[in-house]
Amino acid sequence: MEWRSGKRGWERWLWIWAFTLTIGNGFGFTSTAIAQPVVMVLGDSLSAGYGLAQGTGWVDLLRAQMARDGLEFKVVNASISGETTLGGRNRLAKLLTTWKPAIVVVELGANDGLRGTDLATTRANLDAILEAAASAGAATLVIGMRLPPNYGADYGRRFHALFGEVAKTHKAAYVPFLLEGFAEQRAQFQDDGVHPRAEAQPAMLATVYRELKPMLERLRRKAAG
Repeated sequence: MEWRSGKRGWERWLWIWAFTLTIGNGFGFTSTAIAQPVVMVLGDSLSAGYGLAQGTGWVDLLRAQMARDGLEFKVVNASISGETTLGGRNRLAKLLTTWKPAIVVVELGANDGLRGTDLATTRANLDAILEAAASAGAATLVIGMRLPPNYGADYGRRFHALFGEVAKTHKAAYVPFLLEGFAEQRAQFQDDGVHPRAEAQPAMLATVYRELKPMLERLRRKAAG
């Protein structure tokens, strides 16, 4: 093949280069974007951004924060409003196969608690989620939740405790409470009294990022050798 000099030659070279990347990615070759390790958030409406304008949820803010910190990870939000630990457990195998995440952030259990689900069932589902993620080679971060007092002091105490217990069993990183610092501030919640407003999302991000950032930095150092 003869390479021509001048503007037309460079235009042709750039077009072939772009075409090669496109075809290569289709056959398993990777560009820089494809090679980025994945952080996958497996959550419910609190992570799916229920009732918020697009791009204002804490997971969206996480992408921007990581970019500012020079942490080149792809964030996949696999959260669904109304999701339970059972739903997340049932969806996880396909998600792990599709995204091959380096880190799985598990923010599930709130809907179990609101429905009064047997705690042994919730624990078993979380155990299965963390075991599957670990078997796929992913590090894990568990985000805990608390229930309103009307669910009973004993159930609420045992519900909150199980998140830390599961995280300890699986040697996962742990955030005790996603709504830390504002859970009792009615003005921080939407009209339903359950879902935080956009104004509360930075606080949620800060709570998660305290534990997540060191995990990201360790993975970056490991990749750098």
